[in-house]
Amino acid sequence: MGAEIRASQMVYVKEIMRSDVKTARPDSSVREVVEKMNRFDIGSIIVVQERRPVGIITERDILRKVVEHCLDPSICKAKDIMTTPTVTAKEDLSIEDAASLMARYKIKRIPIVRESELVGIITATDLIEKNPLLVEHLGKAAMSRGLKE
Repeated sequence: MGAEIRASQMVYVKEIMRSDVKTARPDSSVREVVEKMNRFDIGSIIVVQERRPVGIITERDILRKVVEHCLDPSICKAKDIMTTPTVTAKEDLSIEDAASLMARYKIKRIPIVRESELVGIITATDLIEKNPLLVEHLGKAAMSRGLKE
């Protein structure tokens, strides 16, 4: 009976993921990426090729790889600064397992895929809002190793 109760309380990524994911192509300029991030007030963008996530660009990537080196964002391409490979998850992953994945790879965002195609995104904030007890799990990882943007 205990396992049945736990199973009925299990929350899956597909239940809380956001499906309106903002994306860019590998050949998009960093300027285009920044404009889209600013327009939608988001801190990251998923780089896709034929609907498959091939990288992620965060505000930190832009600061460290473009701004710090005084590179021209109109010339730099997304493929040149994106973090790759991208850690992805399937939509039937539990939010507890998603939190473990974030902690293991020191990340705050996970693109969600179905048959390798991007269908959503989940963030550490999404997980904590759904289950505040996960903050302890994510917090330990952040304190011990530091979560990446």
